[in-house]
Amino acid sequence: MPVSTSRPSPKPSRKPTAKSGKPTARSRKPLVYGAAIVAAAALFGYVSYRATAPDSAGSGSAAVADVTTDPEAGVYPELAKLARRDAGDKLAQGRADAPVVLIEYADFKCGYCAKFARDTEPALVKKYVDNGTLRIEWRNFPIFGAESEAAARASWAAGQQGRFWQFHRAAYGEGVKEKGFGKDRLKALAQQAGVADLDRFQADADGAAAAAAVSKDQQQGYGIGATSTPSFLINGRPIAGAQPARTFTQAIEQAAERAKNTGNAGEDATAPTNPKGAAK
Repeated sequence: MPVSTSRPSPKPSRKPTAKSGKPTARSRKPLVYGAAIVAAAALFGYVSYRATAPDSAGSGSAAVADVTTDPEAGVYPELAKLARRDAGDKLAQGRADAPVVLIEYADFKCGYCAKFARDTEPALVKKYVDNGTLRIEWRNFPIFGAESEAAARASWAAGQQGRFWQFHRAAYGEGVKEKGFGKDRLKALAQQAGVADLDRFQADADGAAAAAAVSKDQQQGYGIGATSTPSFLINGRPIAGAQPARTFTQAIEQAAERAKNTGNAGEDATAPTNPKGAAK
């Protein structure tokens, strides 16, 4: 996927990487998972270092490809278990028992997340979600301050009325993040997304349940060592940053083949959803 010319808006002391948005210092949390996830965290950290190291232009992407697209290396079973596979998850699309789960940790103020949402994700949905191969699970990972947090909570609130993916599409539209995510803007985006009860939307966005849901997603991202947005897991394979579309298609197809060969695709799933999952 081409690098976006629009950039995220972190605090002035924190610049985005060449391939992703960089978080604020508060993302430096202790790891809370097992040894395999510590190794994955090291990978995420290495990717971020390569992307920001001197004279790294053009080399960071190659480094990511080397460690994330090999058919076997860099796949962590413990990370694969982070897939929720909850048929009632309003922030997911695709069958709960799909052989491949892509988990995305993202921020609505991240320009590279928006680029992925507009240019890469729709093709993945059409090619893999619609035929039951892929499930996409969203994790709110707000790292750029108060507006990021507000947008994350608003997306969750839209999801409570079955309009998360419509809100996602509206919030990642061209030029949207530059207008900010103040309360009035978020309400307008919810209206654009077709959220029916805007009073309930506002109450949900401001409520404790939204705060808890966003915090849960954040802590999971911190726990696996995600240091930038977007960050992805594909059946336990970490992919950091805005990689080319072929990186995702390779990883998905390799994961689907592994699942077929091992015969354990979707074994932890709840009752399956329809192939497209939530309306988009």
